[in-house]
Amino acid sequence: MKTVIRFLVLFGALPTLVAQNTAIQDSVATVSLEEVKVSGLRVNEDTPVAFTNLTQEEIASRNLGQDIPILLNYLPAVVTTSDAGNGIGYTGIRVRGGDARSVNVTINGIPYNDAESQGTFWVDLPDFASSVSSFQLQRGVGTSTNGNAAFGASLNLLTQAVASESYARWSQSGGSFNTLKNTLQFSTGQFANGFEISGRLGKIVSDGYVDRASANLKSFFLQAAYQDENTLIKLLGFGGHEITYQSYWGVDATTLESNRTYNPTGEIYSNSGELTGFYDNQVDNYQQDHYQFHWTQQLNPNWDFSLGLNYTYGRGYYEEYYDQWEDENITFGGDTSFAYLQLPSLTIGDSQITATENVQRKWLDNDYYVANLGLNFQKEKTTLNLGAFYSQYIGDHFGELLWAQQAGEVLPKHRFYENTGTKIESSIFAKWTQALSDQWIGYLDLQLRNVNYEVAGQVAGPSSFTVDDRFSFFNPKAGITYKASENQRFFFSYARAQREPNRTDYENGNPVPEKLNDFELGWRYNQPKLRLQVNAYWMAYKDQLALTGALDEVGSPIRENIGNSRRIGFEMEAKVQLAPQWFWQPNLALSRNENLDYFFQRDGQLSNLGTTKLAYSPSVIAGNALVIVPNTNFQLALLSKYISAQYMGNIDSKTSELPAYFVSDLNASYRWTPNKWFQEVQLSLLVNNLFNEQYVSNGYFYTYDDTWSNAGETTTIEGAGYYPQAGTNFLIGMTLTF
Repeated sequence: MKTVIRFLVLFGALPTLVAQNTAIQDSVATVSLEEVKVSGLRVNEDTPVAFTNLTQEEIASRNLGQDIPILLNYLPAVVTTSDAGNGIGYTGIRVRGGDARSVNVTINGIPYNDAESQGTFWVDLPDFASSVSSFQLQRGVGTSTNGNAAFGASLNLLTQAVASESYARWSQSGGSFNTLKNTLQFSTGQFANGFEISGRLGKIVSDGYVDRASANLKSFFLQAAYQDENTLIKLLGFGGHEITYQSYWGVDATTLESNRTYNPTGEIYSNSGELTGFYDNQVDNYQQDHYQFHWTQQLNPNWDFSLGLNYTYGRGYYEEYYDQWEDENITFGGDTSFAYLQLPSLTIGDSQITATENVQRKWLDNDYYVANLGLNFQKEKTTLNLGAFYSQYIGDHFGELLWAQQAGEVLPKHRFYENTGTKIESSIFAKWTQALSDQWIGYLDLQLRNVNYEVAGQVAGPSSFTVDDRFSFFNPKAGITYKASENQRFFFSYARAQREPNRTDYENGNPVPEKLNDFELGWRYNQPKLRLQVNAYWMAYKDQLALTGALDEVGSPIRENIGNSRRIGFEMEAKVQLAPQWFWQPNLALSRNENLDYFFQRDGQLSNLGTTKLAYSPSVIAGNALVIVPNTNFQLALLSKYISAQYMGNIDSKTSELPAYFVSDLNASYRWTPNKWFQEVQLSLLVNNLFNEQYVSNGYFYTYDDTWSNAGETTTIEGAGYYPQAGTNFLIGMTLTF
């Protein structure tokens, strides 16, 4: 059977099959070389950093279509969000109060954060978890990495290893909101000459919990690898194409109570202000392709090096209908005006036309080039990791007028703005781990990072948009680990991080870089039946680019420099074997997240609010998993998450408060090995929000000054929007491995 699979794969009869997990065991040499590829970025128990590892096997029973942030939801200090309400489409992750732009993400050591926005858009890599062998989440600044500095955490993904045996796998799942997922995977296994080919094709569709928040997601992953005792070479191509109906505006408090699933995007009004329908193509349409080359070489027993090259090509748009009545009576954005659209004046009879209903497409077409090099030395008491990184990003932003009700003599696809952003980044780091004695281990990590960011052209409005900034950051890190015994370690560390503003920051003001000093103190205890990690941290910020709660016109969060702020916290995670068949995995994060001497202008008067709470920073985050494994084939888990109340703004306004919520999921899986036809069959069930909690995981908060209602008076108005999450819903899946 294995010979037949190899033959069909190599000659194209199975081009759609790809590997979903690494249940098939790899050789020791393969695993070792895979780890070398990211050894300069990942940490271990002797490193004075708080971290959690997660393997594909641990999430396999829940990998039924939801995005990677949702699969990581139960890790310590993590909060996840979903615009569509069911974890498919646009989702986000926050760690220690830092949003997705504060979480540095790398895939095989290559940065995944968008160079300009610094965000991570997992919707562009649907079903990617099926091709990831392991995750490592480092909380805090962590160790030096490639790309944007980590201001809340860093997440390192390592894609699937070379499989020693051939297989083909078909996974399918479905459930609530007409959700369907299909994944086809294969591997030839490693041939005697060292080569292996593997791949995956996937498709996910869902209507979403929120009205019209549909998702149509396609993805691929293809890998060709060569590996022998000292060499690992990989060529990878992976990517995705997403078409999602926009759902990033949420609902107001009144609508949340009366119609939780209402989606205001795409509203069409009559001239008298009556809602007549919704624009059916109010979508985000984007494709992103990644091509990577990795060469890992063991030079001798002490030295090895790795080379990584990457090219990412992204292109797509969001399409939006702009209703004239709504623009002139509700949003006041000016998106229907001729001035905004750069249209010539239009006179019809005696009437001067200055605005028109229209459909716009706002495009992003970008290229991202990366090269990184790692050189590692390891001896009994000494480890040295040297790294060099270079990247160039070129992003073309432009707007097209697709249709207008009244536009005069305007050519199709009239461009009403265009600008190009270019970002060049380079960095080097050196990490030294030294056993000072049998019990003490020292750690030193030095990084120098240079950034050159330029933008030239116009943004929608139209208005000129120019950026020409250069930054040089020196980010030292140091720590000490005390090895009290083989089972327990204590550690203390200091880390410095500095980071440049992102594109949205520049569009909304004159930002300056943010700076962070991170102090960590921790204890690890490992026994066969008990694994425990406890750590405390003090993160002191200068000019933190903190979330304000407000959104720009495309739903991107707006930030501002806020002077001095801090996050102080305690984190705990454990894995406990209560009995031969019972396991308990709790985690807890307690924190104080504060602005210091925060100033705010209310009713026209600037005042010092003193110490206020940082936005989107709950003081209590708790996760829990109670797992029963009655035999090797069956597993049942009750997963719970508690998030305390949090503010969406920085002024401690009741209007901006998100209530606390407690949500539980039920996950069951059963696997067996038939006598023939299949290597393995697995059935999985996931019941999300088991107790039907009516909760909101995310939202936005805004203020504006009313200067026209009462002449000579300024009144500050507050408002908020909310993203409701689905009640009880389910996904059920089956995986067949041949």
